[in-house]
Amino acid sequence: MTTTAEAPVRARLSALDRWLPLWIGLAMIGGLLLGRFVPALGSLLGAMEIGGISLPIGLGLLVMMYPVLAKVRYDRVAAVTGDKKLLISSLVLNWLVGPALMFALAWMLLPDLPEYRTGLIVVGLARCIAMVIIWNDLACGDREAAAVLVAINSVFQVVMFSLLGYFYLTVLPGWLGLDTAGLDVSVGEIALNVLVFLGVPLAAGFASRAIGERTRGRDWYEEQFVPRVGPWALYGLLFTIVLLFALQGDQVSSHPGDVVRIALPLLAYFALMWGIGVVTGKALGLSYARTTTLAFTAAGNNFELAIAVAIATFGATSGEALAGVVGPLIEVPVLVGLVYVSLWVGRRWFGVDPRATADPQRMPEEARP
Repeated sequence: MTTTAEAPVRARLSALDRWLPLWIGLAMIGGLLLGRFVPALGSLLGAMEIGGISLPIGLGLLVMMYPVLAKVRYDRVAAVTGDKKLLISSLVLNWLVGPALMFALAWMLLPDLPEYRTGLIVVGLARCIAMVIIWNDLACGDREAAAVLVAINSVFQVVMFSLLGYFYLTVLPGWLGLDTAGLDVSVGEIALNVLVFLGVPLAAGFASRAIGERTRGRDWYEEQFVPRVGPWALYGLLFTIVLLFALQGDQVSSHPGDVVRIALPLLAYFALMWGIGVVTGKALGLSYARTTTLAFTAAGNNFELAIAVAIATFGATSGEALAGVVGPLIEVPVLVGLVYVSLWVGRRWFGVDPRATADPQRMPEEARP
């Protein structure tokens, strides 16, 4: 049932926000159709790479992330770093629970498909540093907390990705008497990925707030500048989704049965990690906003890194690469759905209306109550 406080907010939401699931669905379908019926597009996009990073997709991610990071009030970050419950639980979920859960699901549901299984384990090791910013913002999570957690997990990603890859693909299977595999990826490749997809938009967002507030004041920055750049986050998201799905359209349509097999552990993984994050936050006494941030940073994965590693190590036509590219095909609709589940959880379990009580700067100007 819609509350009286929520109704006017929803009524004034822009068409882009109000029909976001529809636009994302159309972007996914459009991308798949482009990839299926314009195969040259995939080759063109694949050729536009530097250091394994697709320039068009990189551009889309940067456009997507900058507006959200420009909204972050960086003077509040210190309050987040003092929340030891949030920081420690995030590290545990991302670097202990997440990889272990994906390892277990991959072996339980794909015991006869070693290439896809390995690809999924690689996906589980690549913690999210990009789209999680969008999902968190849409669910009215704590924006400052998200920026801090993403930054911390990015540092851990540079240090831990190769080590955990060796452990979960070689050491642990050997201990359990299972088949083993290898993973060849340099720290430099991971650091470059982090620098491009987090460092650049984070620096731009920090600089724009610092310069804007110094020259025009906080009121102008948050009432004039932020509403103007805010919608570009969703434009960048839709652009990125079209490109991602266009790149994989031919593979997905050519291997529908394999895609279904790969999708099952991914569905279970995203739902379980998000649910574990919510339960953990509630048990620790975190607010709705920080619980939501904890849940989405735990559930999301860095598909760009996973795909790049799979292609570099096993080849572009390998089963490992296909498992990597199916990741965002499943993650995008699932996490969009979990945004709405999160808003419902806020009302039913935390006793707050996230949209009515959120910082008005999280919404477009026309959506503010």
